[in-house]
Amino acid sequence: MRRFRLVSLVLSAATGLGVALAIAAPASAAAADRYVALGDSYASGVGADSYTSESGSCQRSTNAYPALYNTDVKPAAYKSVACSGATTADVVNGQLSALTTSTTLVSVTVGGNDVGFTSIMTTCVLQGEADCVAAVSAAEAKVRSDLPGKLAGVYNGIKAKAPSARVVVVGYPVFYQLGTICVGLSANSRAKINEGINLLDDTTKSAAAAAGFTFADVRSAFVGHQLCSYGEKWLHALNYVNLTVSYHPTAAGQSGGYYPVFRSAAG
Repeated sequence: MRRFRLVSLVLSAATGLGVALAIAAPASAAAADRYVALGDSYASGVGADSYTSESGSCQRSTNAYPALYNTDVKPAAYKSVACSGATTADVVNGQLSALTTSTTLVSVTVGGNDVGFTSIMTTCVLQGEADCVAAVSAAEAKVRSDLPGKLAGVYNGIKAKAPSARVVVVGYPVFYQLGTICVGLSANSRAKINEGINLLDDTTKSAAAAAGFTFADVRSAFVGHQLCSYGEKWLHALNYVNLTVSYHPTAAGQSGGYYPVFRSAAG
């Protein structure tokens, strides 16, 4: 974790020099990888701008961590089918078909929509602390009871379609730095939201381990860059003009937070 955080801080300091993509890949990886990216808006790059025209409402960004891997490493083949709003069922039913027996690397970020990320944040912003805490608690119950089985379905599907692939399961950043002066949601609401995200990540990490996959944990990389932190924010706050990007990583969050962690985990 300390190594990931150190890499994140170094890359953040160097963003203006364009060093974020300077993590060199072995030539063998560049020549051999046949990479497919799966998942939801955090994998497609919602909030990072520069969306490809072919992706439509899926909003796949050239600044998303899968696209940055493609630009930096230059694998033999690359395809992202990650899509804004995707659930585990969407991945199973609509994205796994992108995999083949020749796929050598797969990334997947999914699970947040299954437990209602968007509706939770809407409740927290509009309805106050008591309703926010209740909404997160309800989501936590879903994480415990339903999510392990849903993730197992995704992971088993990946194994069936791409049995020889290295699979990296990429998690979510915790939204808020606590203990700072911060306007907006109450301290209790922010702490509860963080608790829910940590449970989601920990559950996903356990499911990934059970499947024999690598878990890329981005939580430490975002420390110091969360909402309510004093550093450069790598997450969008509530955006009334463009609600879709709210609570999603910025381009700097993808390049300085997500990408180094994924690149290290991808091997």
